[in-house]
Amino acid sequence: MKITAAEALIRSLEMEGVEVVFGYPGGAILPVYDSLFHTKKLKHILTRSEQAAAHAASGYARVSGKVGVCMATSGPGATNLVTGIATAYMDSVPVVAITGQVATSLIGRDVFQEVDITGATAPFTKHNYLVKRAEDIPRIVKEAFYIASTGRPGPVLIDLPKDVAETKIEFKYPEQITLRGYKPKIDGHPLQISRAADAINKALRPVICAGGGVNSAGAEEELMELAEKAHIPVATTLMGIGAFPGDHPLSLGMMGMHGTPYANRAVTESDLVIATGARFGDRLTGRVAGFAPRAKIIHIDIDPAEIGKNVKADIPIVGDVKRVLAEILKEVQPKQPTEWNHRIAELKKKPFSYSKTNKLCPQEIIEELSRRTAGNAIITTEVGSHQMWVAQYYKFTKPRTFISSGGLGTMGYGLPAAIGAKFAKPDQTVINICGDGSFQMNLAEMATAVENGLSLKMILFNNQGLGLVRQLQEFYCKKRYSQVNFSFVPDFVKLAESYRIAGMRIGNRDELPGALDRLISEKGCFLLECMVDINENVYPMVLNGSPINEMIGG
Repeated sequence: MKITAAEALIRSLEMEGVEVVFGYPGGAILPVYDSLFHTKKLKHILTRSEQAAAHAASGYARVSGKVGVCMATSGPGATNLVTGIATAYMDSVPVVAITGQVATSLIGRDVFQEVDITGATAPFTKHNYLVKRAEDIPRIVKEAFYIASTGRPGPVLIDLPKDVAETKIEFKYPEQITLRGYKPKIDGHPLQISRAADAINKALRPVICAGGGVNSAGAEEELMELAEKAHIPVATTLMGIGAFPGDHPLSLGMMGMHGTPYANRAVTESDLVIATGARFGDRLTGRVAGFAPRAKIIHIDIDPAEIGKNVKADIPIVGDVKRVLAEILKEVQPKQPTEWNHRIAELKKKPFSYSKTNKLCPQEIIEELSRRTAGNAIITTEVGSHQMWVAQYYKFTKPRTFISSGGLGTMGYGLPAAIGAKFAKPDQTVINICGDGSFQMNLAEMATAVENGLSLKMILFNNQGLGLVRQLQEFYCKKRYSQVNFSFVPDFVKLAESYRIAGMRIGNRDELPGALDRLISEKGCFLLECMVDINENVYPMVLNGSPINEMIGG
């Protein structure tokens, strides 16, 4: 019996084991939504914007390790997905985005809600498809999921014209696919692995830099074994947070522009940096000439394009981080603690600090939350000062528990990502930490959470402005604060109540313990608004002697 291509699309998603789809309907994608109406295997989550659907799919993928799926109609629906797709691309998150398109006979004629979404997303998707033949749907879906989830993960887009979606075909889902020209290399070269192991054995001051690739590859055990076997301190990138327990004696925390002083000092003094699944972004290295000036660089990454792109690699290894580390471990010799470990211990005696007064301090809020929930919660964030405070002061002990926009720095990411995370792990506590600027970009997703009976926690830092941008202006613009202060913000507690979400506001330090007790114990959604000072800055802002203008591209 023949079925429509739209029905074939839904059936193909079912064959891929998809359980949840995030999306927003519209005219060009009506055939797909009509087919969704009849399925019992897929749960569709109606978000309040298409961008939120993409972010929710991203949060779902990052927590579950599966491919996230989002849908939107043509034109503005598709373009609203763009920010979420680009966010997933920068952070190597496997997402399949499905968009409706006008009929093939109308493409290129500037008809209602037409846009060239495949052309628009070509720079920041791993691959995309404009479906021209209905019978290609099963193969395209199979390929899309394979491309999104293998090699360096990333987003793939499928653009489906309405007339193609309505065409009937004989459905047969392919068991296997072969893509010429796409053969991700997963095993490292044996000679390079031996060279890396030899360098580790001879190093006197080694440091591991664990990136997001460790989380993506599930290489946490191999990373731990290498660190403990050779007593190597471990620093993480922002995306690598959770790959190594933050409370481990060998942990240096996050390195880079907003990283711990001792992580950055350790890298500067090191004679060997072992980069695992990290791309050496500008926020990590600062001025490249000043990054690890005395160190050899071992760079392990599944994407050959990343090796040597920003920092010269002395020992490049292309391959899956988990498999490469497993092979290196066979040749690495056990070591006892050395003078280097004692030096690291000395450096760690000077951690981040802040003044404790009666006023509400965002750093203390994060520290106290960490003491109560670390290891038992998934934390999502928006982008801004609060994001960096979480990275600095929350002790993440498990992988896939810190969900944030790293490479693109997308405000409005955290709440929809939290929704996706909650669908991925419904029994886990999920807390979104946000600033008043970022929160207002996607706050309507509170309705999505309530509508689906989710129990989400939200901690909102309200400083009535854009704190991190203001701090950049402090350094870069000689304190000329332009358009970073809000003259009006809503009553967020009453706003939450209008969404049937309980909330409370605190402004003093002595209110914090009781407020966190309520946040954690509340069974439904809950918003805790914390009134903080906009002068609370995120430090350090200068790395390796680089002036701040070099860190922000000035």
